[in-house]
Amino acid sequence: MRNINFSQQPIGIFDSGIGGLPIAQKVRELLPSEDIIYVADTAFAPYGEKSEAEILQRAIQVIEFLLSKNVKAIVVACNTATMVAIKTLRERYGVPFIGVEPGVKPAAIHTKTGVIGVLATEKTLSSHAFDALAKRVAGNVQMEIQPSPKLVHLVENLQLDFDQAHKAVREYVEPLMIKGADTIILGCTHFAHLTPVIEQVAGSPVTVISTELAVAKEVQRRLDLEKLLCVATLPAMNRFYTSGDLDLYRKQIAHLWQDVETVGIYQF
Repeated sequence: MRNINFSQQPIGIFDSGIGGLPIAQKVRELLPSEDIIYVADTAFAPYGEKSEAEILQRAIQVIEFLLSKNVKAIVVACNTATMVAIKTLRERYGVPFIGVEPGVKPAAIHTKTGVIGVLATEKTLSSHAFDALAKRVAGNVQMEIQPSPKLVHLVENLQLDFDQAHKAVREYVEPLMIKGADTIILGCTHFAHLTPVIEQVAGSPVTVISTELAVAKEVQRRLDLEKLLCVATLPAMNRFYTSGDLDLYRKQIAHLWQDVETVGIYQF
C-alpha cells in the first residue's frame, strides 16, 4: 500500500543510453518540483540490436533497480523497450508506466504529400506493437520505414553537430525524401539529439516530429490522475545512473543536461 507521502517520491526514467534525456528535460521543465532518477543502461546499448528476450530481461533489471529507489512512476523513455516490453512490465508491476511510441498519428495528420517517413531501430520497426500502431493510426497515408542504426552510436559518442553526423543522417533521410516524404518521424528517442542535423539535411519543406513534450505531458496527466503530483516546494533532485562507463556518462550529462549543478551521477 502506498504511504501518505508517496507523492514525494521520485519519477523513474530509463533508456538504453542517453536517448531519453530530452524526455527527462521536458519532464523537468513541466514538473520542476519532481525528483528524477534517470537510468542509462549503456553497457547493454543499443537495445535495437538485441533480441526481444534480452530487451525484456534488461528492462526488468532496470525496473527492479528503480523500484528499490521507491519511484512512484516509471517512464520507459525508449521506443524499442516500449514496443517490446511495456505490456509485460505493466502486467508485472503495480506502478504507473508511461511509454514512448513513434508519432505516427500527428505525422499522418500533418502530411501534405501523403507520405511519411520513420527513422527508428530495426527492432522497433519489426515489432508487433509498431505494426499495430501503424495500422491503427496511419490511415491512408503511405508509410516509409528506415532503420537507422548508425544514429544511436553517433549520439552515444556525442557526435551531434552537422560536420560529425551529416553523412550518416543523409544516408537515412535521403531515401525517404526520394519517396516523397514531407514528414519524418523520429522513432527512436536518441534521434531527438540530432534534430537540428536531420532538419538541415531534409530541408525546410520537411517537418520532423518527435514526441518528448507529448510524453512529458502524459507523465503530468498520469501523476495528476493518480494523485501523485509532488506538492513540495524544495529544489528538485536529478540523479543519473549508468551501467556503462562512468567517466563517459559524466561527459554526456555535462554536455546535454541544462542544470548540471543539481546532478548526482552514479554507477548502476
